[in-house]
Amino acid sequence: MTTLSLGAGAATSTAPAGGQRLGERVRSLGDEVYETLLSQLISLKIAPGMRIAVDALVRELGVSQTPIRAALIRLETEGLVVKTHHVGYSAAPMPSRRRFEQMYELRLQLEPFGAGLAAQRMTDASRQELAALSAAMSAPSAARVAYGKFAVLDAQFHSWIAEQSGNELLAEALARLYAHTHLFRLRFHSRVTEEAVTEHARIVQALERRDADGAQAAMRDHILRSRERMAPFFEMLD
Repeated sequence: MTTLSLGAGAATSTAPAGGQRLGERVRSLGDEVYETLLSQLISLKIAPGMRIAVDALVRELGVSQTPIRAALIRLETEGLVVKTHHVGYSAAPMPSRRRFEQMYELRLQLEPFGAGLAAQRMTDASRQELAALSAAMSAPSAARVAYGKFAVLDAQFHSWIAEQSGNELLAEALARLYAHTHLFRLRFHSRVTEEAVTEHARIVQALERRDADGAQAAMRDHILRSRERMAPFFEMLD
């Protein structure tokens, strides 16, 4: 049985039950289960429309039903899984081409603006956080499962920039869009990762310089190129 690996802080905690550290451990476990299931959805281990058996996940991940069900509820809220009465959970079907176009229309309006705001608010502490995110995404990866991990890091990168904008409404709106972005990552190719890393580097450089105009331009270019990479899948469906 494959057991889900916990973070170091969670695994080594000796704080009394009911203390703050325990609460942190529960959140950490829930986040790891969520990210594991998200990676399986992205990598097509859980294919669109496929039924998701909670008992099977309990055996596979080596955790109880509680964090699994919590993760599934979170994924359902984000539109990545659906729950059917008397049937249970299944992966969401592929969205339509129109949904794809609408999502990128919104991203093009919101994300460059958020990146510009984030550049203006950069601090030494935020630069360190940004460097850690960038380094994690730049680590070599070739396998489909590794791409699933990259996609999770990619979502964290974009979410971090939105949060750094200081505009809570902007961050909330983009969080919903990022969840739907995962549904379009269903045609793996190593070139996608390589090109995205290069584009991210341009965004990072502009943010570190506190160059608002440069950050906006780099983010806009990244989103346009991302749309170009994803669009051929929908052309095959037409």
